[in-house]
Amino acid sequence: MVLHAINLGLLTLLFFIVGMIKPGWALFFMQKPSRWLVTVITTVFFMIVMTMYGEGMRQHKLKKKHTKQTSAATVAPIPVPVPEVAPVPVPTDKPKAAPPKK
Repeated sequence: MVLHAINLGLLTLLFFIVGMIKPGWALFFMQKPSRWLVTVITTVFFMIVMTMYGEGMRQHKLKKKHTKQTSAATVAPIPVPVPEVAPVPVPTDKPKAAPPKK
């Protein structure tokens, strides 16, 4: 959510700069756009961006705290038996002699 807040903040800044230079470019759908309206819209978007950023940071801290608590609970090692090494039979080069036929 923090990344979305930063992206929206950059778009808001771009909207504000363009709207202050040429209000008609930022508010192209209006008959008579004004700089005052650009300022009002920018203020509303700024409040939205700050709220999104704050909530994103809060969620990030909660997630970090939650993962820290769960990792502390799994630190104690569980005893596991160590398997013994068993010899592996190796085939010989010479085959066994077949019993004679009668």
